[in-house]
Amino acid sequence: MDMPNSQPFFRDEDVSGQNPACPVAVPGQPWPEPSAGWYAIYTRCHHEFTIRSQLQKKSIENFFPCVTRWSRRKDRKLKIQVPLFPSYIFVKICFTPYNALEVLKINGVVRFLGESNQRPVDIPDIQIESLKTVIASGEQILPFAYLRVGQRVRVRRGPLEGCEGLLVRMNTGKDRLVISLELLQRSVSVELDAADVIPL
Repeated sequence: MDMPNSQPFFRDEDVSGQNPACPVAVPGQPWPEPSAGWYAIYTRCHHEFTIRSQLQKKSIENFFPCVTRWSRRKDRKLKIQVPLFPSYIFVKICFTPYNALEVLKINGVVRFLGESNQRPVDIPDIQIESLKTVIASGEQILPFAYLRVGQRVRVRRGPLEGCEGLLVRMNTGKDRLVISLELLQRSVSVELDAADVIPL
């Protein structure tokens, strides 16, 4: 299967220079200060830890959120670190063709996350800092699929496994939601845990 183009937002002439500086000088104006932003990169499965090591060797600031889970062995249980978001790592760079290619050249990196044929949009610092704070708190973290009201979802476990419906509302302050299941061309409402459904 062909892999997605990892650098669709670059033209050939964009990568010819070796200057990693982010800003472009404008005649008659002061030289702008470089600024870096957070970007998400999509990786091959099970390559995250190796890629993080390579990013560190290149002195590229990165954030690879992990959580502790119990791993069941034949005769014992062990605590292991697993990715919170498998196949995703965040990098903080001044986004230029030069700097982006330094990331894309790392074995296992597939592409920057973003719309096809467009420059990736940086992630606000507050979102990254909030995620770091949550992980540092030591509280149990359970990632949920991104859901919104009006979205079609499928129940993935429990007595209603396989049923599809429309997300009607999400209860503020609770990890529960209500969906409308289309059964026999009629709608019924059922309350489920957010972890029990996935978006379609």
